[in-house]
Amino acid sequence: MTPRPTTGDTGSDDPGSLRRHDFPVLRPQPTRWHDNDHYGHVNNVVHYAYFDTAVNGYLMEATGTDIRELEAIGLVVETGCTYLAPVSFPDHLWVGLAVERLGTSSVTYRLALFREDDPAPTALARFVHVYVERDTRTSTAIPPVIRSALEPLTDGPPGPQ
Repeated sequence: MTPRPTTGDTGSDDPGSLRRHDFPVLRPQPTRWHDNDHYGHVNNVVHYAYFDTAVNGYLMEATGTDIRELEAIGLVVETGCTYLAPVSFPDHLWVGLAVERLGTSSVTYRLALFREDDPAPTALARFVHVYVERDTRTSTAIPPVIRSALEPLTDGPPGPQ
């Protein structure tokens, strides 16, 4: 199977060459009036909230579990975003979600933000969760219920941590 390109390796010099079909999950994300900053576009910090909402919303829906109550929780340890075009309220957005790497205790997500009918992304992001025991915060394996929800979003068998 040919690996999907990552945000850093899109197969071309154009990081915006990824399209909706490169993401197995697309989640609706409405903009809100207060998402706009003084420059009239959605502020960069709001993009991260969109991505966080998409990942955790997907995990809760795909597992049928309140992930906050699991013995292991995913903590964000790394993020990055490339902004390709501005968005603003009242744009109707979609967050594309794929798994770039699935390890033993961590997962790297590839994310994109799309306007309602635009096949090209307005932003591309990378988001890393490391799973830790909820009480001790020590590294632990991704819970089986989470792994089962993530495996269909990968291009092949899970790799090592």
